[in-house]
Amino acid sequence: MIVDGLNVVRELLNSNCRIDKIIAESGQNKDIENIINLAKKNDVIVEIVSKQQLERIAKSKTQGVIAFVPNFHYVELKDILNLAQNKGEKPFIVILDGIMDPHNLGAIIRTCECAGVHGVIIPENRACDITDTVYRTSAGAVAHVMVAKVVNLTRTIDDLKKEGVWVYSLEAGSKCIYESDFTYPTALVIGSEGKGVSRLVKEHSDEIVSLDMYGKVNSLNASNAGAIAIYEVVRQRRK
Repeated sequence: MIVDGLNVVRELLNSNCRIDKIIAESGQNKDIENIINLAKKNDVIVEIVSKQQLERIAKSKTQGVIAFVPNFHYVELKDILNLAQNKGEKPFIVILDGIMDPHNLGAIIRTCECAGVHGVIIPENRACDITDTVYRTSAGAVAHVMVAKVVNLTRTIDDLKKEGVWVYSLEAGSKCIYESDFTYPTALVIGSEGKGVSRLVKEHSDEIVSLDMYGKVNSLNASNAGAIAIYEVVRQRRK
């Protein structure tokens, strides 16, 4: 997989992700020079080419640097739970139900990384995978977040509940999210913009929660709604 962008490549180099090679534009600026130095420090192969060569390899315009990385490594559910345990924290997991847009997926993962979410769960079918667009939209945050891909979301939710995790689905027209208690082990389900959270997932959830709407437009896109809900969990846990 080819990923591009200064921030993205920098975050990849600062993570434990494997990078096969970095290609940078000749006559680079200070930002690219810093990335090259960081790559060499990490023993990553660096190749310097012209701007035209770089864009021909990337098949698009770039910010002067691209990285070749293996396809994204998904983890198991137990890895996410173990991370929370090792950090001495109550699990905080985000489950994505039917998010098809890589820009939404990248934006949500970026919020999850900033908010200290232990991991993200996506379904194997009818959902966006981790692609180069997700890397770029997340500003490289995907390199620091555990993502599990599961065959069956409802079965996974049942497994989480057996581990003592409370599951909340975010859906319009339900109980206000500010009335719920997220200080317990929590999994927050965010649905797609078009269909929201699927019926079976809602039936297997412990609670359905929503964001109050006061304007004439009665909905937010998935990444915006998810960010507000994620930080409500953070706010309550800080108290």
